[in-house]
Amino acid sequence: MKPIVVTDSNFQSEVIESPIPVLVDFWAIWCGPCKMIAPTVDEIASEFDGKIKVAKLDVDANPKTATAYRIMSIPTLMIFKGGQVVEQIVGLINKRQLVEKLNTHLG
Repeated sequence: MKPIVVTDSNFQSEVIESPIPVLVDFWAIWCGPCKMIAPTVDEIASEFDGKIKVAKLDVDANPKTATAYRIMSIPTLMIFKGGQVVEQIVGLINKRQLVEKLNTHLG
């Protein structure tokens, strides 16, 4: 399973209204650290398939959503549960740390 692409137009239906928790990766094509964390995000999408939804939002192409969530630095990872942000991670994080954070919101 690969991460889905979310945009200003489908963010509400894919993330806010999702019946399962959603990990959203706010990124941009020019962002070096975003490219470094991308393989980890892809692995999480496969390993947590069915338990969480993994989504990627390009902040340059979707300024409305990026502004609404006050994205100042990228990569920013946010975990949404029941339509609310329950965790926000700014900058690079290793896979073990990310898995630990996700597991705290799955129980």
